[in-house]
Amino acid sequence: MPNRIKGLPGLLLAATLMLSGCVSVPTTLQGTSPLPQQDLLRVMNAPQLYVGQESRFGGKVVKVANLNGVTRVEIATQPLDDGARPQLGAASVGRIYADIRGFVDPIDLNNQYVTVLGTIKGSEKGEIGQASYNFIVIDVKGYQRWRMVKQVVTPPQPIDPWIWYGPTRHRPGYWGPNPYWGVYSSGPAQVETILTE
Repeated sequence: MPNRIKGLPGLLLAATLMLSGCVSVPTTLQGTSPLPQQDLLRVMNAPQLYVGQESRFGGKVVKVANLNGVTRVEIATQPLDDGARPQLGAASVGRIYADIRGFVDPIDLNNQYVTVLGTIKGSEKGEIGQASYNFIVIDVKGYQRWRMVKQVVTPPQPIDPWIWYGPTRHRPGYWGPNPYWGVYSSGPAQVETILTE
């Protein structure tokens, strides 16, 4: 008997596998370790333990400062998804300084969403408004600026209650009831905002 996915659970599994297969981390953010450090709260609690460790953080750029040979980017970090994109709408986890070697024009990064990959250098005192703050400092090896786009998502439409089953070597073709009838609910299309390369 041919190897087939049967029934609704199989169809949902196939759809999930297809969607999850589409998510990939850009090459600039892959790094050398299988899973770079992404838990900023853990690092903030004991920064000295993580010095030299590869990390990946992302979020919204708050400020850009051009120093001698380095561009310092202040990022309000957010949790990352499986593609290393900041999760839109998630609360900030904390702030980091991301030091990028060379000159990066602030106009290209201000108020943008970015993800950085680099080595944790430690912590440094700074300020957010009038309040003092300990920033985790990252020596950036690679970064990705994300574009914010809107896309229209149309819900799946109902499938015809009767469907043609084509012939196989085990049975002739015939018209029969669709086992997935009534599973999908149609509704109005929705617009969602996503981050993309």
